[in-house]
Amino acid sequence: MPSLSEGYSLSQYQKFQKKLVDHRSRLNPKFEKKIRQKTRYIIVHTSELGLDATLRVVSKGKQFQSGYKTPGGHAHYVIARNGRTYRILDKKYRADHAGRSMWNGQTDISNVSVGIELAGYHTAPITVAQYNSLGLLIDILEKFYKITDRDVLTHSQVAYGKPNPWFRKNHRGRKRCAKNFNRTKAGMKSNWKYDPDVAAGRLMADPELALVFYGPPEKGPLPLAKPAEYGSNLISKTNSAWSIAGGDYNQQTTVYLLPGGQTLPGNKIAGKIGWRYLPVNTKVLLNQDVTPDVIQSQAQTQVKIISSNMTAWSHAGPAYKKDTTIYFLPSGRVSPGSKISDWDDLPMGTRLIVGYKGPFLITRVKTAYQIAGKRYKAAETIYNLSLGKLLTGDKIVDFSHLPRGAKIYLPLPPG
Repeated sequence: MPSLSEGYSLSQYQKFQKKLVDHRSRLNPKFEKKIRQKTRYIIVHTSELGLDATLRVVSKGKQFQSGYKTPGGHAHYVIARNGRTYRILDKKYRADHAGRSMWNGQTDISNVSVGIELAGYHTAPITVAQYNSLGLLIDILEKFYKITDRDVLTHSQVAYGKPNPWFRKNHRGRKRCAKNFNRTKAGMKSNWKYDPDVAAGRLMADPELALVFYGPPEKGPLPLAKPAEYGSNLISKTNSAWSIAGGDYNQQTTVYLLPGGQTLPGNKIAGKIGWRYLPVNTKVLLNQDVTPDVIQSQAQTQVKIISSNMTAWSHAGPAYKKDTTIYFLPSGRVSPGSKISDWDDLPMGTRLIVGYKGPFLITRVKTAYQIAGKRYKAAETIYNLSLGKLLTGDKIVDFSHLPRGAKIYLPLPPG
């Protein structure tokens, strides 16, 4: 047990250690364990997935549609959105978590760091419970390795990429994960005021990340465009594929869902559309190990389904917690987004509809037609029948025999 920090009590340390979930037995046996010779940094990631998929990927490996699969060992710890912390790999071993990376001239940061994954997305808020657990874990690791708050960095700070359509040289911005990480909320004080590799000319700056982590530049404007909108995975005039996905923009596992419903993997965009011609409101989905056709079929339905790849955030974006996003849980409970404590607690198979008002109860006095008007037969009108059966209006044959208690949900007008 490390010596106590002035910010944490003995009981907090003991409670954290007691609740730590040992997940090491789930590690892929093909992962080769190598003892790390030194530890200089702690790297914070956001997994860009829900909890179940995060635990599977970091332990078992990443599966690519080409058939290639990594051997796992992609983090030392995972922290769920409810604060529960999982030990994936003993901290003495090297985890393959940072990829192409550099900090202060040191390359291959995986060789000299501990990797912590926060289940969730860089476009979604990190929870209070996650910050509490992360703060304690960082405090324990800092004392064990005799490092400081200044040695805690995000993956987006240390990752770098090769030249691409947005950058003519090696550059920051290959990763976006943990861009939303607030150091103060994790109890940390000291921090870097600049990027040492950009300052030394080893890398080009990413203007958005530089502004997020270091504030406005002291000497002249940063290169490239305006910062993207925070908290959105939709393409806009200022939110490019690069702003959202970083170096994963052209990967097969990054799927682009176009406004018309068509889906394309990142490695097909350049040849079929071109990066400068992606339409506004194209949705960018990271870390998809299902085919684009599966995502496309789901996108074309009004009723979405929670899976290991498609969380509420994937389907609804920032609207996941609004009253107009309605969840239908396998238990039969129906709840608006504002009443869901956290999307990561939702069981697989939970259905949701986005951008709806209701429910409106159908009675003898108030018929489906009286509630919905001419839209009562529309594919956009959702009926919640007995036992949680959901049907769209165009799938109902006989409206005169709807079960007692049937309810209607109506789509909100556009805009």
